[in-house]
Amino acid sequence: MKNTVTPRLMAVFVLALFALVAGCGQGPRGADGNKKGEDGEDEEATPVPVEIAIVSTGDAVAAYSGTAALEAEQEAMVVAKVAGEVIGIAVEEGDRVKAGQVLARLDGDRLRLELARAGANLKKLEQEYQRNVDLYDKGLVSSGAYEGLKYELEALRSAYSLAKLELDYTAIRAPIDGVIAERHIKLGNTITVNSPAFLITDLDPLLAYLHLPERDFSKLKPEQPAAIEVDALPGQIFMARVARVSPVIDPASGTFKVTIEVPDETASLKPGMFGRFNIEYDRRVNTVLVPRAAMLRDDDKASVFVVEDDVAKRRVVTTGYSSGTNLEIVDGLEAGEEIIVVGQAGLNDGNPVRVVNRTTDSGDGQEEAESALASGS
Repeated sequence: MKNTVTPRLMAVFVLALFALVAGCGQGPRGADGNKKGEDGEDEEATPVPVEIAIVSTGDAVAAYSGTAALEAEQEAMVVAKVAGEVIGIAVEEGDRVKAGQVLARLDGDRLRLELARAGANLKKLEQEYQRNVDLYDKGLVSSGAYEGLKYELEALRSAYSLAKLELDYTAIRAPIDGVIAERHIKLGNTITVNSPAFLITDLDPLLAYLHLPERDFSKLKPEQPAAIEVDALPGQIFMARVARVSPVIDPASGTFKVTIEVPDETASLKPGMFGRFNIEYDRRVNTVLVPRAAMLRDDDKASVFVVEDDVAKRRVVTTGYSSGTNLEIVDGLEAGEEIIVVGQAGLNDGNPVRVVNRTTDSGDGQEEAESALASGS
């Protein structure tokens, strides 16, 4: 009788053979899933290469960052107070001037003639008034005539003073100390009353206005230190201070205004420059700091891997202020501990690790790591 093998039976045979071969290629495993050696013991896992940093101490700064354009605290548009031809210009843009300094002069010939005429009329009336005083004392002039002459004399005195003042206005003067930012007149121009002549800007100090969210209202106080950087002067940091904090919050925007004062004795900064401000409102000294790169987050819990006897131990920490590239650790770490900063993403608690940047002299290694950590704060 002829033996036959059905397709179903053949498939079962192939699967059984495959399972047998696969099973022969695997050694026994322990309860933890690690591969068993020939003696039945767990084989050691390959250490994961990592880089570490030494937990250090330093200052943790709480600061608010914002941007704003610089403005002059004092600025004055100087206008002509009388009409006339420009016969002299004493300053140019960029010149520093003092209050009261003559900036330009207008032709005053007509005003000098008017002043002379007003002076002559005044002198004539003063003489006539003096004669009438004597006659009035003797009862030879009525009180009405005397009072009328007295009022006329006062009017002429006012006219004389006005003519003198207008002649003085032909000298255009600076109302404030500052720098000539703009010149609007040219020699030989005839200008009218209230024509713009110069724009004067006081460059020291400059101001900036920041509008901060109301949640920060209690944190900002006058005299708090600040710093500013501007794109036009890369690498330079200028010190500043909080000059004023508005006592009210804008209900429409939910913000309050903070005025920053920026002293600039070197006149390096200019109105209109765009600045990035950093306002320090709290500082904690000698606190524990770690690099941001070491931090892990899981379910809103911050943690780091600490190296203990070449084993990675995950530890939950409480963070505080952010300080540059570092974070303050309020609880969970102590200075001098080794934390993993590179290679921790795929680690599990208890994995063996191999530190690739640890120096042979642990003291020197700690000093180098602490120095690098401090430089980031």
